[in-house]
Amino acid sequence: MRIINKETLFQGHALDQDMVGKSVRGGVATLSAHGVQFFLRIGSMAVLARLLTPADYGLIGMVTVIITFAQMFTDAGLSMATVQKDHITHEQISTLFWVNVWVSVVLGLCILAGAPLIAQFYGKPELTAVTAVLACSFMVSGLVIQHKALLRRHMQFGTLARIQVVSQVISIMATIALAVCGWRYWALVGGSLVLAFTDLCFTLFFCRWVPGRMRRGTNARSMLLFGGHLTGFNFLNYFSRNADNVIIGKFISSDALGIYSRAYQLLMLPISMISGPLSHVALPALCRLNEDRDRLHKYYLHILYMLSLVASPIAGAAYLMSRELVVFLLGPNWLLVSDVFGYLAIGGLLQPLYNTQAWLHLAVGRSDRVFRWGLVGSPIIIASFIIGIKWGINGVAFCYSLAIIINTVGSLAYAGRSAELSFIRIVGAVFRPLLSCLLAVATVALLFRHIPWKEPIGLFVGKSIGYVFSYMVFLFLMFKGFQPLRDLMAVGARINLARNLGRV
Repeated sequence: MRIINKETLFQGHALDQDMVGKSVRGGVATLSAHGVQFFLRIGSMAVLARLLTPADYGLIGMVTVIITFAQMFTDAGLSMATVQKDHITHEQISTLFWVNVWVSVVLGLCILAGAPLIAQFYGKPELTAVTAVLACSFMVSGLVIQHKALLRRHMQFGTLARIQVVSQVISIMATIALAVCGWRYWALVGGSLVLAFTDLCFTLFFCRWVPGRMRRGTNARSMLLFGGHLTGFNFLNYFSRNADNVIIGKFISSDALGIYSRAYQLLMLPISMISGPLSHVALPALCRLNEDRDRLHKYYLHILYMLSLVASPIAGAAYLMSRELVVFLLGPNWLLVSDVFGYLAIGGLLQPLYNTQAWLHLAVGRSDRVFRWGLVGSPIIIASFIIGIKWGINGVAFCYSLAIIINTVGSLAYAGRSAELSFIRIVGAVFRPLLSCLLAVATVALLFRHIPWKEPIGLFVGKSIGYVFSYMVFLFLMFKGFQPLRDLMAVGARINLARNLGRV
């Protein structure tokens, strides 16, 4: 575990060394951390569900909506600016640090001042104190944005993973202890406060950088502009991705929204478990390759290839076995979710690829093009919800999938122009795995249409075996050999090597 000190923070000569090794080790560390955090959340939910009431969670949820929205502006895209820029100075990062701090403080004070209004709006007087405390934890988080960005820049993903996991463990222990003592909803507030301060302490320990004074003439203006464009995109993306909930809740019903949201969450869980950690690791690596376009192209195309090989088939399985998966995971009472789940899975085939569209822009420092695409892509998403509402939640899900397909094609073509990467090469990287996936889905769907198999578990097992076998056969035919399998085994070998060397 490496501690980053002031002497090594701004040295750029070591950043490009062992890029593949750092990426693999970083991927292992980040995926492992996400897996541990997932089980920690599940375990803590099971324990706290027996100690707290739904009303306790509901009370905190009323404030969480506001805090989550404000957090979008706290970073202001400046952490990515630190990761992306080829050469940085102590003075530049100090300027960004103080901008992050001031934004966090101003937003925190606004939330603090609005606490009585929030309590009055919900008719819950206790929300005044709850909002005030959560606003304090919100302000604390702004103190380590640049420290974490520096760790990401140096690809210290193992360190970041340990900070996340240990902080969460301590927070969960504090929450459970407070809940056992009868603190009710204050247990959740206390856990949030402990998480913020624990994360602060560990981050400052591993990144021993002390910011200087905020000065003019540091050439940080371009980095601030970079962050501004990224924040603008995040703002547009936030509203476009939440518009479906508003439209369904307004024009159909809360029950329909519950069905739709469960289907969406069920599909996004495995996709986000892959895309989230991958983005965390791939972006710094791509930024380091900014000046070597050939290596940048190869690295990015390999990521697309692996995503289409692994992540997209997950969506194919979701479409093929939507009914069986919903019954198995949620129970027969949630059967209405299966149709929505299946329609969303159509777009899910390309969703992992669409999630990478901003990477090329950011790698070459063109966050303005990310924002411009947001001005195009977000209205397409919102329009799909408005059009689909005529046919209920199934229509919304299907039209959303069509919008994702349109946006994926358009955004990847647009992103390729930023990095001088032709759209033909992008299509070439993903065409054969995606076509193999589609053919496997069609084959199994046609086969089981003529098999009178009604038993759910048997149907699930049969479709699973048939899908995996068909997918492998079509991959073999498309690639005229076992190259995809060898590529997957090569990644697995690197992961095992990284683990055995204890370098993650």
